[in-house]
Amino acid sequence: MEKVRITGRTSRLSLLQMEKTKRKIEVAFPDMQVELLPRESRGDQLQNIPLQTVEGSDFFTQDIFDALQNGEADIAVHSLKDMSGNHFFGGNKFALVERDDTRDVAIFNASVEEKIKRGQTIIIGTCSPRREEMAIGFLRRALPQWNNNFSIETKIIRGNVDSRLRKLDAGEYDGIILATAGINRLLDSEYQSLKACQPELVEGVSIIRNLLADKKLMVLPLIECVPAPCQGAIVAEAHYSNARAIAILQAINDENLMQDCKNEKQCALNYGTGCLQKFGVTTIQYAADKKTGYAAGMSSSGKRFSHWFGLPELDLGHKILFSTTDYMGAFFSYQYEEEPIGIKQPIVYVANYKAVKAASLVNQLQTKEVWAAGTKTWYELAKQNIWVTGCADAFGLEFLEKAWQMPLLNINKDAVCIVTGKQAVSNWQNKGWEAIGTYVFSAKEDRDIEEAIKQATAFFWTSFHQYNQYKKLIQQNALHLCPSGETAILLREAGIHPIVFPNIKSFLQWKK
Repeated sequence: MEKVRITGRTSRLSLLQMEKTKRKIEVAFPDMQVELLPRESRGDQLQNIPLQTVEGSDFFTQDIFDALQNGEADIAVHSLKDMSGNHFFGGNKFALVERDDTRDVAIFNASVEEKIKRGQTIIIGTCSPRREEMAIGFLRRALPQWNNNFSIETKIIRGNVDSRLRKLDAGEYDGIILATAGINRLLDSEYQSLKACQPELVEGVSIIRNLLADKKLMVLPLIECVPAPCQGAIVAEAHYSNARAIAILQAINDENLMQDCKNEKQCALNYGTGCLQKFGVTTIQYAADKKTGYAAGMSSSGKRFSHWFGLPELDLGHKILFSTTDYMGAFFSYQYEEEPIGIKQPIVYVANYKAVKAASLVNQLQTKEVWAAGTKTWYELAKQNIWVTGCADAFGLEFLEKAWQMPLLNINKDAVCIVTGKQAVSNWQNKGWEAIGTYVFSAKEDRDIEEAIKQATAFFWTSFHQYNQYKKLIQQNALHLCPSGETAILLREAGIHPIVFPNIKSFLQWKK
């Protein structure tokens, strides 16, 4: 029987990634014997070196590269984000095995709430300049604002996922920031089948669940806290001289995911290289067949930037554009009814911060797991002392549903209640969601808007109700644009075929 040797690091997460690669090879080559040869890397051995001085410099992967060079193994398995762009675009051959969720998650001890109320300093464990650059500023606004005097400081943390969670549990930190992908893999119930051959991997599932049991989570938004290039991706590598191993990689490679990762690595090279990167790059699928790239943070030259890639190719020519982003707040007025609202579901999705006004509703949300449509709604809820677990990044609830399925969250549709306006309730219910409305909106009369719409031949709508309000004034054959999500869905249902941007922020970049 033909045999192939796979090497990688000795951590539980690395063993799982090697096991995933092994299984993919066995599906493609049923008669192949796959041997796992884990080994410690220099990064595992030197626990006293701060990661921010070596991140992105092959600190965790060089020893694994050497095993291929020396013929001690045929295939090496890595977390692709640990690999430098220079090595990835070098002479060796690669296969993209799989990619998990790309987000970061902040995990807190429950005691963090009392520390905020007392205006104390919150200690966050991280060793990533990128996370310090983006996540800390975000958390200052996203945590419940019981006391505006609290501050956040970072403290270096090292070790694998379970050791970092143990340090958090022991009170060395108030919170830590990790990649969701690593936790998801460690919680993956698929690996219960490994009990006979690798019991330590199965035992790790219960260890991680116990360490997470009493913690509070914040899944960080993709736009404000952009992930590292290729975060969540498992890559398999073969030396350029090993033809047999290269043939195996070709058979297990996911070409679409590989192209995403190549784009991210190449994009990252435009903003800086080395170990002190303070920016992120990610690929976002915002519709069934649409992808966009997004990069943001601080470049190696010290310049702050944010940039979208792969936006719709659109030249308006001589068309006159009416963008509702120029008139926010001018379309509708809102009336609230003082009827009591009771939410039975444990999880609440707030479609618009305007829906949360009554004190009784605020009190209920303080006892629920709350998700927001976007960061604007998140910040407004935080001002009302509501803990928000995450958001849809203004891509729509359908975008968030995929994230809810990850093992870290495991959220079922039946456990969710949507809080929105009364006119939107039936639409959500028709899609199988539990929904309640807290306000009624009515159109404002605005002569300036009416005249601008009559003249316009292209429109960007941030809400379907804006279009519905003025549709009788719109010229025939006008061009319609909108963000992805519910607005795009409702426009299509009304017979409009809009050009869809990922979200409002991406449209504003295109417009600028």
